Amino acid sequence: MTEAEILWIERACAKLVTQYTHWVDFGSAERVAELFASDGVWEVGDTRFEGQDAVRGMLRARQEMSQRRSRHVCTNLDIEVLDLAHAQGLVYLSLYRCDLPPGTPADALAPVAPPVAVGQYRDRFVHTEAGWRFAHRRAELAFGEL
Repeated sequence: MTEAEILWIERACAKLVTQYTHWVDFGSAERVAELFASDGVWEVGDTRFEGQDAVRGMLRARQEMSQRRSRHVCTNLDIEVLDLAHAQGLVYLSLYRCDLPPGTPADALAPVAPPVAVGQYRDRFVHTEAGWRFAHRRAELAFGEL
């Protein structure tokens, strides 16, 4: 692999990590399934969703929570390119979340509070015909509850 190929793969995988947070936090959670390979897996604890349809179904419920305000703050991203079709990564997660009262305007400020969860995502990425996708995403908590 050339240095340029490695940098391109790292950037493509980092884009998936960022797009995931934006879609979940800004009302398009159901679209997150598009970021996964057709047989991709998302899991936390003993809960596992396998395949795009399962991931989409899990995140549809999140998307319907219109009064939930969240921010997935991901930092310290490290991606290791294994070959031209596979990479793996680790990114720290601080999850801020608040369920606002019904009728709260969309632009209202949520109360300041500490994160409800802090941990990391362990990711495996795969290159598909559609481009780079999550092959496996596992949320691991160090503090809090999801």
